[in-house]
Amino acid sequence: MDLGINGKTALVCASSNGLGKACATSLAKEGVHVFINGRTLETLEAAAEEIRAAGGEVTIVQADVSTDEGRKTLIEACPNPDILINNNAGPDPIGFAQSNRENWDEAIDANMMAPILMIQAVLPGMRERKFGRIINITSAMVKSPSPVMCVSAATRSAVTALSKAVSKEVVADNVTINNMLPEMFDTGRQKQNAELIMLFTNASLEEAREKLVSRITAGRFGQPKEFGDTCAFLCSHQASYISGQNIQLDGGSYDGLV
Repeated sequence: MDLGINGKTALVCASSNGLGKACATSLAKEGVHVFINGRTLETLEAAAEEIRAAGGEVTIVQADVSTDEGRKTLIEACPNPDILINNNAGPDPIGFAQSNRENWDEAIDANMMAPILMIQAVLPGMRERKFGRIINITSAMVKSPSPVMCVSAATRSAVTALSKAVSKEVVADNVTINNMLPEMFDTGRQKQNAELIMLFTNASLEEAREKLVSRITAGRFGQPKEFGDTCAFLCSHQASYISGQNIQLDGGSYDGLV
């Protein structure tokens, strides 16, 4: 299927590894010129080589999207993106009683204000050009909050609400805003989760991964390519009638109806 985005430009935040890199890779394979972003030059260069090896066109932007300076650098590098993929590392697990002002400030900057301000920066141009696709990579915690992920759930839910409100204003200009809600994809995040289980239970790495997989209805971790390809479709011409939605990618694990 031709997604109709060959020749478009995408700014993909926090994309030197994990799900962000998966989205950049899938978009690049569709002929999109991707601008990938991260804080570490070596990691960025390695990701760029992978994308180029797959036939993609890629530019690296070393910057921290959580900061005003970093966002300015990103927009200067790619001032008129057709596609914006908002992504950033999430907060570490912590209970509400144990959380402090510093935890909340960091999460607000990284997972709430960063995507909101990036949307605000690119939206006028997208509306003027009558094409725009904005994807926010949030979390399954938005719809099924966990006590130890309350900081993540709260800050990402704010982005969800903002996106829904703005999506109603801009969809008539062929600009869509959707959220992708991942759960248990086989990335570095699951390695960290497995290591936490190992620390507190004396389990082996294989046993820790099995414990994580046991929580997934599909009985396996999601693969990053599955996530990236879904992202590419949501950015397509064919997806122009999908906006203001939360797309659950969790192997069927969510128990709710909506």
